[in-house]
Amino acid sequence: MCEKTLKTRTVFEGRILSLDVLDVELADGRTGTREIIRHGAAVAVIAQRRDGRFVFIRQFRKAMERVCFEVMAGNVDPGEAAEAAAIRELKEETGYTPDSIRFLAPIYPSVGYCTERIDIFYADVHEPGETDFDQDENIETFLVTEQEMDDLIRDGKVDDGKTLAAWALYKACL
Repeated sequence: MCEKTLKTRTVFEGRILSLDVLDVELADGRTGTREIIRHGAAVAVIAQRRDGRFVFIRQFRKAMERVCFEVMAGNVDPGEAAEAAAIRELKEETGYTPDSIRFLAPIYPSVGYCTERIDIFYADVHEPGETDFDQDENIETFLVTEQEMDDLIRDGKVDDGKTLAAWALYKACL
């Protein structure tokens, strides 16, 4: 079931990803083409306050042309540990600093064409401080109970893959 890469061409290199086109040889000798998005490591954080409510964000996502409901997330900087990136993203996007943080599991959002790995974390948080959004971010923080989150998912109001995966991991692991 393995594929041998015969040739790789990078057809696009951007700020956070690149696109490679690969010519491959299949196990039976046939050939094919694969398009692979190369994306660096990322993190996502499920955060819960002492009062039991969970912290989420809403932000406009150009790819979807609408405001999306999400966990806090972002890219891991070169040389940065995933846990440090999770703490940084949580603070930047919501102002919350974790009292404790726990790694839950990695996910690979779209294994058919993308190398991105997102490490999912759970954080206990208290009161928020100052946010530090990226220059091009406009983020709104909001709080929901566990039941409200389950209802939002059941009603189809949460459709971001990393958020659904993070919530499922929270439910399974804690």
